[in-house]
Amino acid sequence: MFLKKALLPISSLFISIAFLATGYGMLMTYIGLYLKQAGLSELVIGIINSAFFLGALLAAVFSQKLIVSVGHARSFSAFSALMVMAFLGHTLHYNPWLWAGLRLLSGFAFYALLIVLESWLNEKSSSEDRGRVLAVYTVVFFLATAIGQLILGMDVTSHLVFVLGSVLVLASLFLVAITRISQPVLPPFERYSLPRVLHIAPLALVGSVIGGFFVGGFYTMVPVFVLNTYGEQSVVASFMAISILGGLLAQWPVGTLSDRYGRRKLLAWAGLFSFVICLLLALFASQTWLFYLLGFLLGTSLFSIYPLSVARANDRLDHGKDLVEISRSLLFAYGIGSFLAPLILGAVLGVSGGLFFTVLALAALLLGGYALTAERIANEQLSVYVAVPAASGASLAQLDPRQDDEWVEDHKPAFPTAPESAPRTEPTMTDITETRSAMDDSAQPQRQNNN
Repeated sequence: MFLKKALLPISSLFISIAFLATGYGMLMTYIGLYLKQAGLSELVIGIINSAFFLGALLAAVFSQKLIVSVGHARSFSAFSALMVMAFLGHTLHYNPWLWAGLRLLSGFAFYALLIVLESWLNEKSSSEDRGRVLAVYTVVFFLATAIGQLILGMDVTSHLVFVLGSVLVLASLFLVAITRISQPVLPPFERYSLPRVLHIAPLALVGSVIGGFFVGGFYTMVPVFVLNTYGEQSVVASFMAISILGGLLAQWPVGTLSDRYGRRKLLAWAGLFSFVICLLLALFASQTWLFYLLGFLLGTSLFSIYPLSVARANDRLDHGKDLVEISRSLLFAYGIGSFLAPLILGAVLGVSGGLFFTVLALAALLLGGYALTAERIANEQLSVYVAVPAASGASLAQLDPRQDDEWVEDHKPAFPTAPESAPRTEPTMTDITETRSAMDDSAQPQRQNNN
């Protein structure tokens, strides 16, 4: 029933997302490889790659105005044209600063396209199917991104990579252009409120920034590190694909464990586990089979940090209606972390390859240590974990099924009950109310005697 009624009518959107994600994964990895082979320093490579995420941040703020003005179909055509021009511009002339500008245009166009597609998916998904639609979106994005890495393993030439990326964008545009799906209406633009998120859910904000730092660094500078170590593009492609598949396979068990034991413990696990894996990668990067295994394990943790952070923020909310604003702000913080990662890691990699994973390890340790000191949330207040793609637009929050309180209640896990003899370490609100009532009752006869 779900396949026929909910999935098939919007299947063209999922195929379009698959084409975009394949090109995204391929180009994100290849740019750093090409620039390194061209003889640029790691710092310059980091600056050029960071321009992509600067474009993503600009898209989160400005692209929605164009979408509202001309509609989804026309804006999708405009952003697709912009992205194809940016891709093909790489083949016309090689200049590092020109490429930085092209990367900024690519980031703006790509994330604007995601905003269009996500708002379309949200419009065509019922409250009952929204959770499964988002799950399919996540799986499609992860698998398509991994396929993009495998294409690089074929040792394709630079011109072919950019042309193929353009073809994939045009294929995505073709599917959207012939779709009969009616265009949705975007809600008014909501400003991002990072101070409010910091006040409500500081751990969620820290986790989003560090999660973006990991994912941004993974797609931009990790390929350069692997190329420096092994000198083969096929090893880079295999390592990236294995890590991405590790991230996909980890979504279900991480979600199940976090629903049962809380986000704080799972964020601490993700941070401390990533810390250990990064240290092992720094020590044993030259052993290929072990390098692949560690990459898979790293993917299981680094791609779980941002979804866990969003779930943590949702646990802190009093009303589901605040979820969209908070999630958009967390996504913006995630983008800031992604923007900073190439700059910092590029500078570090230029100094010493041995320090590269050490810096990532310190970032993971910061997350793990902060999560351990964060306030624990009672089981009754926990929401539900929802997996999200490794990259997403500002409209993803509207697709989140946790906006529906009834959906959350239906999907909450059964928490183990505490034994009756277990001592309570702190009073509940009921205890406080009963104590105050008892004190008022005992004081009333005394006041009467005094009168």
